[in-house]
Amino acid sequence: MSVKIRLARHGAKKQPYYRIVVSDTASPRDGKFLEIVGHYNPNIEPAGVDFKEDRVRYWMDNGALPTTTVKQLMRKSGLLKEKAA
Repeated sequence: MSVKIRLARHGAKKQPYYRIVVSDTASPRDGKFLEIVGHYNPNIEPAGVDFKEDRVRYWMDNGALPTTTVKQLMRKSGLLKEKAA
């Protein structure tokens, strides 16, 4: 079983709100997930990002890979270190 940390879309039409979830790669985008590890709201300025840092670290230590979008959000919030040049 391959596990990813990715976004699940919620909210109304033209008003997206995302949950950051840990799910099996075979599950659909808004389908079954293992755990909610954060929230992302792009509708406010600045965009609201909230992570449960201990749970994100737990899942990453156990092999979960973040998607590129989630990885960017983690870098902006300081959860991931910038790549060394």
